[in-house]
Parts: sequence; structure tokens; C-alpha cells
Amino acid sequence: MKAVGIMKHGGPEALEVLEVPEVNAGPGEIRIRNYAAAVNPTDVAARNGLMAEYQKINPPPYVPGMDAAGIVDQLGEGVETDIKIGDEVMAMVVPSGNYGAYREQIVLNQNAVVRAPKGTSHVEACTLPMNSLTARLSLDLLGLKEGQVLAVTGSPGAYGGYVVQLAKADGLIVIADSNESDEELLRSLGVDLIIPRGEGYAEKIREEFPDGVDGIADGALLNELAIGAVRDGGSFTSIRGFKGEPQRDIDFSTTWVTAYDCKKEILEKLKHQAEEGVVTLRVADTVNIENASEAHRRLEEGGTRGRMVIKF
Repeated sequence: MKAVGIMKHGGPEALEVLEVPEVNAGPGEIRIRNYAAAVNPTDVAARNGLMAEYQKINPPPYVPGMDAAGIVDQLGEGVETDIKIGDEVMAMVVPSGNYGAYREQIVLNQNAVVRAPKGTSHVEACTLPMNSLTARLSLDLLGLKEGQVLAVTGSPGAYGGYVVQLAKADGLIVIADSNESDEELLRSLGVDLIIPRGEGYAEKIREEFPDGVDGIADGALLNELAIGAVRDGGSFTSIRGFKGEPQRDIDFSTTWVTAYDCKKEILEKLKHQAEEGVVTLRVADTVNIENASEAHRRLEEGGTRGRMVIKF
């Protein structure tokens, strides 16, 4: 069975097509014939060595990937689900060793797997699970109420776009910073106010909201540079482990999407929101497995809107 992974850490060229053992569904598990895997920044970290300390509990090869979409081809004993063999599904994967989404087959806990949104391709469906679950978790951690103001950094990206759309569905007022080239995209996502991207982020926010915004989802990793935009007693969540120094009664949190692993009911709701057009599935481009390094290279170059997808 083919997979894409690394034997040693390095640049995009470290990715190679590997042969890994076939897997079978155990009790309570579902096997997916995987046809598409989205490429995310966490995959780059798995490849370039930033996650080496975590990965070393397993020997190589290391297979990245947190998003899979394909067709169910095996059900384990005792599976309690209405999903059947032949159904088109999607799932978030938490990689470990050679167990990541960059592979032709993957076995997952039944609660990690839901049907793909109706009318979507495998390529489109695989862009939903991890990024939308991360966005949903960020909003849940922020705990804002209808009518409150949320600032989103990195809003043109996959995570940021889902935060914007889900926040609007929650009844929030959404502020984004943007280059001129992304303004049309952000307005289509539902952003209420756009401020120019660049230096002085917090000051620009305060010009519009003198007391500060109620919360920030920091997808652009501005970290300390964004804290000043939050009101006293507001909330701030980051996606890469940053947690600000205690100040002004701000509630700091870190969004670790593994907290929503196997939370089937949450992913089911996100699937329905995709079907209803509440959230938009965005694909930047596709590559075959032999060109997976190109997908990583383009992601690292920046500027992609939507996700690069590897097709299996």
C-alpha cells in the first residue's frame, strides 16, 4: 500500500512515496480507501523536524496528514454507525508514526468518521475536517456571545476563513486585516470590517473600537502584537501554543484541535453547515502522490488560498 512520508526530516524534497503494510479495521473501527488528503501547516512541521521530539517515540517512516476523504471499504466488529461499506466519508486524523492521512488506506475510530458533504468530491471534502474543527474549537474557547466583536488574523487562510464563516453563523461581528488583494475574498466570507494589514495592528483595531474587541482568533500568529487589540476582560486564542502573560483579565487559550478528535457530533454539524453553504470548501490546487513535495513547497511559499490537496 502506498503512502507519502519521510525517512528523515528535511525540506519538501524529503517527501517520498513509500510502501507501508496494509491495515485492517479492528473492533469499533472503520477502514477508508483514501483518495484525497489536504496539506496543512502541521504537515510541514512533521516533515521539517519541528515535531521531531514528539515523533521519535516511533521509528520512521513518518507519514503526515490530518485530513482524509474517501470510501469506506471495511467495517470492524461491533461498529455502531449508519455508515456502510461504499459510503463516501471524511475524517480528521491525528498522525503517529506511519499513521497519517497521506496514505491509500487508513483505519480510524468509528467516531472520527462522518459522511462527506453531499455533492462534494473527495478533494473538496478533505479540506473540511481538521481546519473547520480547529475553527470551531477556537470559537468555543473564546466563548463570545451573539453581537460581540471578534477579530480574526490570517482570515484569508483555511483556518481563518472557517473562523470568519462560523463566527458569522454564531451572530458575531467579525473584523479582519487584509491586503487589498484579499478584500473581495474576505467580503465574500462575510467579514463586517476590514482593516489594512501591516504594522500597528492593535492600534488600527483601537481606532475602530477604542475599548478593544471582545476576542481574537490569532491565525496569523501575531501573538504579543495582537494582545493590545483585546479589551480588558476579553479573550484571546492562538493556534501554535502561544499563551500570553497574564494581563488585564484577558482569558488566554491555546487551540489544540486534538481536543475535538472523535467528536463525531461536532464534525457532523460542520458537514451540514458545508451542505447549507454556511462554510465554503476551498481548494487551491491538487497534486498526485509523486508530486507531494510541490504541495508542501507552495504552502511554505505562502499566498495559497484554500488547501493544496494530494490525490491518491
